[in-house]
Amino acid sequence: MSVSDKTRPNVLPWPPMLLGIAALASIGLGWLAPLPAPSARWVSLLGGALALLGLALDVWAILTMRSAKTNILPHRAADRLVTWGPFGFSRNPIYLANTWLLAGIGLAFGNAWFIVFALLSALAVDRLAIRREERHLAIRFGNDWIEYAAQTPRWLIR
Repeated sequence: MSVSDKTRPNVLPWPPMLLGIAALASIGLGWLAPLPAPSARWVSLLGGALALLGLALDVWAILTMRSAKTNILPHRAADRLVTWGPFGFSRNPIYLANTWLLAGIGLAFGNAWFIVFALLSALAVDRLAIRREERHLAIRFGNDWIEYAAQTPRWLIR
């Protein structure tokens, strides 16, 4: 086993931790200091659709990683570079899905704190996880990673 096989991008699994913190903070602040989102029916429906889209993207990305027989935990070393399925249009479809899920919940239930924390958690995930994961993947997969990263946006658009 080489040195790069033993390395891992993070000690802590930041993305799921940040998702949980964002959800709990949104719920708590929703009770203590409500920040209402627009309450029109179409906004709630849009939010529900966005949350479902986020959930579907999460499941698709997880199943894609499992079919590739690679590690899914964000604080462990990558076994394989997955570039197909949802990873063909975003290098981070799970983190994108989590952001959509939080924002959708906020719109669906009229709690704008979810939208605020969706954006804050996406920024924190980018800094605490994605940048480190990308360094790990560059070391682990070399030119394959460089080519993939050049073709596929980090989130959804460049």
